[in-house]
Amino acid sequence: MPPSSEPADQPIWLIPLVVASALFMENMDSSVIATSLPAIATDLGEDPVILKLALTSYLLSLAIFIPLSGWCADRYGARTVFQVAIAIFIASSLGSAMADSLLELVVARSAQGVGGAMMVPVGRLILLRSVPKARMVNALAWLTIPALVGPLIGPPLGGYITTYYDWRWIFWINVPVGVLGIVLARAFMPNVRGEGLEPLDWTGFALSGLGLSTLIFGFTVAGRDILPPWAAPAMIACGAVLLAAYVVHARRTAYPIIDLKLLTFATFRTSVVGGGLFRLGIGAIPFLLPLMLQVGFGLDAFQTGIITFAGAFGALTMKFTAGAILRRWGFRAVLTVNALICGAFLALYALFTPQTPHLLIALVLLAGGFCRSLQFTCLNAVAYADTPENLMSRATALVAVAQQLFLSAGVALAAFILETTQSMRGAVELGSEDFAIAFYVIAVLTATAAFVHWRLAPDAGVEISGHDAARAVRWFRS
Repeated sequence: MPPSSEPADQPIWLIPLVVASALFMENMDSSVIATSLPAIATDLGEDPVILKLALTSYLLSLAIFIPLSGWCADRYGARTVFQVAIAIFIASSLGSAMADSLLELVVARSAQGVGGAMMVPVGRLILLRSVPKARMVNALAWLTIPALVGPLIGPPLGGYITTYYDWRWIFWINVPVGVLGIVLARAFMPNVRGEGLEPLDWTGFALSGLGLSTLIFGFTVAGRDILPPWAAPAMIACGAVLLAAYVVHARRTAYPIIDLKLLTFATFRTSVVGGGLFRLGIGAIPFLLPLMLQVGFGLDAFQTGIITFAGAFGALTMKFTAGAILRRWGFRAVLTVNALICGAFLALYALFTPQTPHLLIALVLLAGGFCRSLQFTCLNAVAYADTPENLMSRATALVAVAQQLFLSAGVALAAFILETTQSMRGAVELGSEDFAIAFYVIAVLTATAAFVHWRLAPDAGVEISGHDAARAVRWFRS
């Protein structure tokens, strides 16, 4: 890696906090819009469930363009790409604020996804190339603490703005935060580049991008009257064929844009595959929970934001204990057991009714947020435990693509379950029982990740976790 002009002895928390300014903006934006979806649907004259397109279009755009992030960072410099990405995110946020139809909102959110695709993965790449592995868990904790403040204040702030002002103002919040991120990046971030720039895999980009977009969009519009009945199945089949073609292509090219050979590393594989199952369930929460509280229970956006605030607060408190938990039990035990615990909490969400005390709902969300955040921290850290330095940009791209793919699939799956159960009841509107079934299904999906994590070696990732590997081996053999 070429030397940077920036000082090398910066505090461990400085670069993570600069990257976190982007994560803060992205996570707050997602939590704010999730809380405001029913109000946006009413204003635009759309069914609240179809507003899933505002979420999936953003996540899908992330999945398509993230593979370019590592190559662009190596080609133009990570700091430069990071700053341009924030600028794109700000501009498209203003486009979302001025949208007067569902189509305009979806287009603006897709553009936001392009900025997010370059923003967060490149920031994480800068962090991975600037921090020793032994200090990675602490650095990731510093990274995610400010990022979690976004989901912490996003629901009540978005709910307040939507209830008492206008939902369009929620997108203007990104402007000052984004400008601050650009300034901090210029002042403190190293403009790191890769040593040997590999040729960009344009064929792989086309196959993966078209495959992911048609597959997920087909699932998203299935069961709706947006397109002719044959269109959604045709898109799903076409997307599957394109992705299969990409797998064949990736095996034959020297520099695939999404390097599937990274899955041969056990720690990386558990982060992508087990983490994918986990995110498939967890990704549905920002869509399901606000919709259930508002459409199913009759609460307004502000009340919903105050209640869902608890989950983000639980996630924030976990960051102060992640390092100690991993040192005590290691990646295998924490990921396996905690996946089951997270699934159990989602099953508890299914038991909520309009009569459930709001304080009790908030307490369950608080504990569930703590456990989910622990899982995300472990998944993000273990992914790079055995990844060679020269493959780090490819690894961050594949991890980020998988994350967004499964998160968007989780939203599409949740919406499909709601529409199916509502149709089976012959009801015109969604009821609380529809949400209960959806939560049960995603609870099972989340818990199945435990079977993938259990295949890890007891001493997996000890260089990062600091866990006593010998004691772990003895414990599991006994």
